[in-house]
Amino acid sequence: MILNTIREADLKGKKVLIRVDFNVPLKEGKVTDATRIKAALPTIKYILEGGASLVVMTHLGRPKGKKNPDFSLAPVAKEFEKLLGSPVKLASDVIGDEVKAEVEALKSGEVLLLENVRFYAEEEKNDEAFAKELASYGDIYCNDAFGTAHRAHASTEGVSHFLPAYAGFLIEKEVKFMAPLLENPEKPFVAVIGGSKVSTKITVLESLAKTCNTIVIGGGMAYTFLKVQGHEIGKSLFEEDYIETAKAFLAKAAEKGVKVILPVDHVCAAEFNENAAPVVVDGADVPADLLGMDIGPKTVAMIVDAVKSAKSVVWNGPMGVFEFAAFAKGTEEVAKALAASDAISVVGGGDSVAAINKFGLADKISHVSTGGGASLEFLEGKTLPGIKALEK
Repeated sequence: MILNTIREADLKGKKVLIRVDFNVPLKEGKVTDATRIKAALPTIKYILEGGASLVVMTHLGRPKGKKNPDFSLAPVAKEFEKLLGSPVKLASDVIGDEVKAEVEALKSGEVLLLENVRFYAEEEKNDEAFAKELASYGDIYCNDAFGTAHRAHASTEGVSHFLPAYAGFLIEKEVKFMAPLLENPEKPFVAVIGGSKVSTKITVLESLAKTCNTIVIGGGMAYTFLKVQGHEIGKSLFEEDYIETAKAFLAKAAEKGVKVILPVDHVCAAEFNENAAPVVVDGADVPADLLGMDIGPKTVAMIVDAVKSAKSVVWNGPMGVFEFAAFAKGTEEVAKALAASDAISVVGGGDSVAAINKFGLADKISHVSTGGGASLEFLEGKTLPGIKALEK
């Protein structure tokens, strides 16, 4: 997958229309986590230093296609200006004559942030006329919003039909690390896949089984696979509708020579509760009165061993209920194993990224993806419309 990148564009004296992902958490009118804004700064600074002016598009929350002051970008504009270290003007709207005038008045090196693109239902509908109006603000289009690249929206895909389209550095980095995992990973390649449900991860498992040597299955979804193997799972999470799917996956993996690691011991509890007493169960079977909440020490040791010998590792989904301190050990140990590994390590998906950040290990991972749903769909082998629009 080869992308047109912003490095190839002639920027001098041009207006660049850029889509970023500034969908950041707010509390009492202040940005509480500016990670996403910081992630887009290298591209933004590069464009401005190249002598261009910049029209910035992003969404914030889910205003459902209506103007709603609760979802205004005013607090985001303040934080953006602070981090950029130069003035950022917030446009009065997304489209219309007033915005057009604000865009036309932009001089080289200046930044205009459009209001929330999702104030218009046409954004999520990828309406052609709306995309065309957005495109009229720039000579060049740059997309650096990996988090929304799986959506065919007007600002992520539509505008690319009307302007030369380039990838920003963030999208370039995401593709650089993610694409080889599906195409030609360095081997041994180990995938650690967790999370609560088989239904949300089966496509990822099937996709990764094509290039993986070892697949670790943890989290709540592991219990459906253990049940298929004839183990007792007590009161653990179980998706009856996915028994045949799980069975077929295990058979296919065996046929391909892919090693599947499932929990061989557990940390359980009598109920799903933060204050429940942890019970270590030394064996793959879960007693009838307990439910699995985390992987046990033997399983942790198996995963650590697999990761140690890997050349490439991808991790998507926690190993247990890591939000509860008593059941976070498995997820923490896996995170530490990835951090200590010499392998190319890629972490994707909201919960795994949250875990890596919680344990302060992000700087020891080769690549921590910025897109939850987008990284999941990428690993499923799906075409992401926002990325497709940037391919050579």
